[in-house]
Parts: sequence; C-alpha cells; structure tokens
Amino acid sequence: MSNAARIIQEVESLPVEDRILVVDSLLRTLNTPDPEIDRKWAALAERRLQDLRSGLVKSVDGEEVFTRIRERFAL
Repeated sequence: MSNAARIIQEVESLPVEDRILVVDSLLRTLNTPDPEIDRKWAALAERRLQDLRSGLVKSVDGEEVFTRIRERFAL
C-alpha cells in the first residue's frame, strides 16, 4: 500500500470534524490564502450587513430564491 493510500485510509477513520480540518489544511497548501483578499471579503461582508440592517436592501427567503432559480432555468 502506498503512503498516500495509507494516509487516506487513516483519515477516513477520523471523526468528521477532524477530516474537515485535514481537508482544509490540504486545500490551503494548494491555494495559499491571501490576507489582502480576505480583508477585502471581510469589508464587503461588513458593508452588506450594514446595508441589510439599515434597510437599504431587503432579504429574500431562501426557499423563494430556489423557486425563482427553478422557474428561471426550468429545473
């Protein structure tokens, strides 16, 4: 059995929370986080939250969103 196969087998036996940590860690080695991009996303999320709280934008129920998508794309 190769090292990779052995590691995969070991990871598969872990609790789901631990498997999530392993996957996240591996993905970070493939796509290194960029602190500047993270900062920009956080700022955008904060602005959107402020818009929602101020009433500038209105929320839409999730089920309504999926209904609209199904109707639009005839799914």
